[in-house]
Amino acid sequence: MKRLRPLYLCALGMLLAYGAALAIQDSNVVDSERLMNADGSDGEWLTVGLDYQETRFSPLDQIDTTNVQRLEQVWSAPLADPAGRQEATPMMHDGRLHVITNWSVTIAWDAVTGEELWRYNPEVDRSINERGTSRLCCGVVNRGTGLYEDKVFVPIIDGRIAALDAETGEELWNILAVPSDSESYSLTMAPRIVKDKVIVGFAGAEFPPFRGYFAAYDVDDGSEVWRFWTVPGNPADGFENEALERAAETWIGEWWVYGGGGSVWDAMAYDPGTNLLYVGIGNPTPWPQEIRQGPGTPRMDNLYNSSILAVDVDTGEYAWHYQTTPGDDWDFDAVQHLMLLDLEIDGRMRQTIVQANKNGIFYVLDRTTGAFISAEPFAQVSWTFGYDYETGRPDINPEAYYTYAQPVTIAPSGGGAHSWAQMAYHPDTGYVYIPGRDNSTLTYATTPRFEFTPGNQNLGLNIPNMGATPPGPDDPEPAEPRTLPEIGPNRQGLVGRGGFLSAWDPVTQTEAWFSNGGAQSGGGVLATSGGLVLQMLNNGTLRALHAETGELIADIEFGQLNMGPPMTYMIDGVQYIAAIGGGIGFGPNSGGDQTPMMYVFALDGGR
Repeated sequence: MKRLRPLYLCALGMLLAYGAALAIQDSNVVDSERLMNADGSDGEWLTVGLDYQETRFSPLDQIDTTNVQRLEQVWSAPLADPAGRQEATPMMHDGRLHVITNWSVTIAWDAVTGEELWRYNPEVDRSINERGTSRLCCGVVNRGTGLYEDKVFVPIIDGRIAALDAETGEELWNILAVPSDSESYSLTMAPRIVKDKVIVGFAGAEFPPFRGYFAAYDVDDGSEVWRFWTVPGNPADGFENEALERAAETWIGEWWVYGGGGSVWDAMAYDPGTNLLYVGIGNPTPWPQEIRQGPGTPRMDNLYNSSILAVDVDTGEYAWHYQTTPGDDWDFDAVQHLMLLDLEIDGRMRQTIVQANKNGIFYVLDRTTGAFISAEPFAQVSWTFGYDYETGRPDINPEAYYTYAQPVTIAPSGGGAHSWAQMAYHPDTGYVYIPGRDNSTLTYATTPRFEFTPGNQNLGLNIPNMGATPPGPDDPEPAEPRTLPEIGPNRQGLVGRGGFLSAWDPVTQTEAWFSNGGAQSGGGVLATSGGLVLQMLNNGTLRALHAETGELIADIEFGQLNMGPPMTYMIDGVQYIAAIGGGIGFGPNSGGDQTPMMYVFALDGGR
């Protein structure tokens, strides 16, 4: 036995060494525990909002208020053919920086050198964006990818989801996640990866018939785990769950003919403590309730449109909802950035969920129960007089409802006081930084006779090519549009189109400071421990502001239009800032005269 002992020890040593090597290798695996604890402190950016709370706050502080002026471009690289603006947040893991661009082309580079490692093209049929057959409301965009284990999950704009090998870009599986017999659905949002599930929602409410839903898919093979419909279907077919049966009580008429709407095209957040997934739901369709429910019907809430909805992430079962704009007639989605914050309010800590909504209102809710805490305007608003703090419901100005005979000019417009541009939170200041737009209005009027036109946006408004028909001899002459009184912050000195960046205190519901600039049409913001708020403006400027005071520290101009959100990462002791930008263009047949690009910056160019 003594002669075997050295061999035994040798083998044991080899096994221990191999196990240690595996442990080192596995320490960088993106698993559920890693995602639950992701905060960017390891230098990586693993999910679209950086963490499950979607704060977009990085603890990296190499780049700070004293040296941000020294940022220089390290490398840049072309994305795909020019086809409009960019909205995706790049991801960085294991030294690979990757991003999704127009037509869902996904590219990976060496995050330090910019060497292209792989490129995946899902070969989308581009006729889906041609006038007359389009099902893309707002450009050929995607907002991010997902990471889990050794896979990159790609949301494909035509409604497919693909899983790629993270190292090689090889396609592992590819599923169709939307109804095969529908021409309404598209997929533009970044997936969220929670507990071995890829979770996405679908856009397309402007192209009825459309019934919104979001769903969870297995990370290994793409099989559907659960689905939650955001509006009830035809009652004659039965309801999928009790939540939808209750929602049907808030509808009248034959809404299901047009589908009901309820797109899910951007906002999600997950709280491991409550095990709830929070989802922002879009507007009903067509926009005027008199069309989607039928003429002469009483005003109804039309759930779960324009709502923040919470479901159990394991089962997809309903937990609670809060409707931001009951009976929405103005395209006031609740699909904007959702953020989970623990705040001290009235002397006690509250687990909250906050949103700067398209409708110009900043909401603070209890995320465990959905209970209303507060709601105040962060931009100029005319559709409501304010909120009833007892019921949590808006006091809607009755004159905000429009007809063909009586157009109404509303603030904000359907484009929103805040749309897809990403916010950020800084725990040291307690501020949420909102890229928004003031002085934004739209004149609404119902079309005299709605006619559904396949392949076009069918809003039900008196706008050509959007379901409008010419007035007939019996139609009244429309009155002059009425303009309603506005409430909201008075930003003296706001210039141009009214783009601003607001430092908003979610506890006091007041503005600490604001900055001029085309923020609403830019990609959003990033906050860092360097005391900075970094903002990508649409004119190709990386703007650095002091997080506490709003002081403009630096404008780094590089000339690329239509920028996506900035992110940051660190490799070998060097902190980088990255974002993508594209050509100009919006909507069907959009194009641009610039090649979309990835840009990476560091102090002194990383030298």
